[in-house]
Amino acid sequence: MPQHAAADVSPASDASDVFAWIDDEERARERAGLVRSLRPRPADSPLLDLASNDYLGLSRHPATVRGAQEAAARWGGGATGSRLVTGTTELHEELERELARFCGFEAALVLSSGYAANLAAVTALSGRGTLVVSDTGNHASIVDGCRLSRATTAVVPHADPEAVAKTLAAHEGRALLVTDSVFSVDGDAAPLAAHAEVCRAAGAALVVDDAHGLGVLGEGGRGALHAAGLAGTPGVVATLTLSKSLGSQGGAVLGPAKVIRHLVNTARTFIFDTGLAPAAVGAALASLRLLEGEPERAARAREVAAALYGRLTASGLTAARPDAAVVSVRAPSASAALRWAADCREAGLSVGCFRPPSVPDGISRLRLTARGDLTGDEISRAVETILATAPAGATDSPGA
Repeated sequence: MPQHAAADVSPASDASDVFAWIDDEERARERAGLVRSLRPRPADSPLLDLASNDYLGLSRHPATVRGAQEAAARWGGGATGSRLVTGTTELHEELERELARFCGFEAALVLSSGYAANLAAVTALSGRGTLVVSDTGNHASIVDGCRLSRATTAVVPHADPEAVAKTLAAHEGRALLVTDSVFSVDGDAAPLAAHAEVCRAAGAALVVDDAHGLGVLGEGGRGALHAAGLAGTPGVVATLTLSKSLGSQGGAVLGPAKVIRHLVNTARTFIFDTGLAPAAVGAALASLRLLEGEPERAARAREVAAALYGRLTASGLTAARPDAAVVSVRAPSASAALRWAADCREAGLSVGCFRPPSVPDGISRLRLTARGDLTGDEISRAVETILATAPAGATDSPGA
């Protein structure tokens, strides 16, 4: 057989770096103050936590931890497969029944994350020929669900039922509106009752991500849809996460039983993903029962949010009025927000820092979690720290 001619290979030192473009992007992020990095926390962190999504302080509650331990001891460390193969346990079905009953829906389906739940709901309920109307403030998981759905997506102005109505009226065929119930950046609530009326008039479905409403809004924390009187109505589907108010991990879709059956057969993030680990299921189930037995926890989270907002704005900071447990405080720039959060951390307070592209309006913020287990002294300490570390311009008109 003929021999191939030797390739003309340049010395390794002269070879081009196929990832050289990453260096350019890193430098651009550094100039814009948008570099993100991982910061592992110790198990016994001394920081006062206003950064996590542990709205009710249940992630370390003895009942929640015990639920995780007992589930792991009985079912093992993992679900062992997708839920359609070996990954469904009796515990998964028990959580689904109790979630559906607590939130007021006919049925529920548990997935490995809230992100996966949104992808499942949006993609399985749309597709080619469908119009998906999406609020401009929606979470990234909804945005990605729209992109993957192969549907026509129309992005409408924030919390604007009239814009939704006009968009739906211009479309013939299947349609759905998808929105957060409480938006994660500013903590404001969607006008769900008005949205539902618009959807009913247009014959469209309403899909609501209640990640930030469960455990905080509605009777005893049953969620924003329950508060709006929409839980269990035929044209409404809810998604939620188990990693916020329930202090665990995972997500779920709730709605009519036929919708849940449809997702079992068509939702790729359910069919092709390993089931949620038993420990997370057990923890979520224990937290859900704890919340049901102590419904005052939801009201307390809202009280803490109101207290933080009132005291910070009274001192001259600009913050969005919270509708649930998120308090958003505006910063003069992305770099100022980053420095502000770092100064808070050095002073013993952990706060969230939202910068572009996480903020759709380009305005950087500190994001505070109004945890329902915070004491009065801890609220005072948090406010004093935020005020003491506020950058120049924080009380002026905010910038990007």
